[in-house]
This record gives sequence, structure tokens and C-alpha cells, in this order.
Amino acid sequence: MFSSKAGSLIKVLICALFFMTIVPEKAADAAGKVPRFVSLASEKVNVRVGPGKRYPISWVYVRSGWPVEVIAEYELWRQVRDVDGATGWIHTALLSNRRTILITGERRPMYERPKADSVVVLLAEPGVQGRLIECDGSWCKVDVAGNEGWMKTAHFYGVLENEKVR
Repeated sequence: MFSSKAGSLIKVLICALFFMTIVPEKAADAAGKVPRFVSLASEKVNVRVGPGKRYPISWVYVRSGWPVEVIAEYELWRQVRDVDGATGWIHTALLSNRRTILITGERRPMYERPKADSVVVLLAEPGVQGRLIECDGSWCKVDVAGNEGWMKTAHFYGVLENEKVR
């Protein structure tokens, strides 16, 4: 039907059209709502003063899973804010969409159910990391050291005010 040259050209055009429709969706997935929480994907994460490798490193995180808040985006770079309020830029390859939490303040109770009169299943120390499972806006189900339970959102860093997570 078509010469091999014309057939090859048609295949190339079909592939190009396919990627033109797919790439924007993937780019849209990579860029999410701002602000949002993510976690560090590596044990060593450089934080830069600007969005690019040409900018100097401000400091280095050395704790995988640490929760940070994405507050701005520029191409493949995310400006983040940590629990102490420090901000800087991190390449997306060093970030994970896995949601984690960090216990703040003082020792915090984790309950069997999302009620303050429920049984306390664990007391979590400040600085302890956990995994976020779900939130209803004021209570979140979390996993701390293999123990699942409910905590008030005000007792940890890693969710937005009134955020719902499923």
C-alpha cells in the first residue's frame, strides 16, 4: 500500500502524535498542587539556594523520608519548607510522593480510634518519623514504628491545615 519510506514516515508521525498527547499529562502529574507535602527520597539530599545545579548548596539533609512542604515549582526543581521553616530548592529526583510525618512539640499520644477518649496505643517522642495513611481534616491515621493509630493533625508536621487524605 505504502512504500517502505512512506510507511516509516507514517510510523514516526504516529509515534510523535502519541508522545505529544502523553507527555503533557506526565508533566502535569509531576507538577502538583502547591502547597503540598512530599518526603525526601534519599539519605543524602542537597538543598540549593536556587532552582538549578549552578546554585550553591545551602545545606544537606541526611534523613530519608523526612517530610517537606513544596511551596513553589520551577521545571524539575521544587522549593521546599521544612519543619523549622527553612526553605531551599531540591531536584525532583530526590523527592518522593510518599507521605510521612514528623512528631513535633512534646510526647504525643496515638489513639486506637480518632477520638481523644479512645485507648492510647503509643506515645510518640518529638522528632520521630511516621507514615501518613489517611486524614479526615483534624485526625490522621498514621504508622509509627509499625504501630497504626490516630493522631491529631496539630501534633505532627506533614499535613496541610484541614487536609483530607485517602
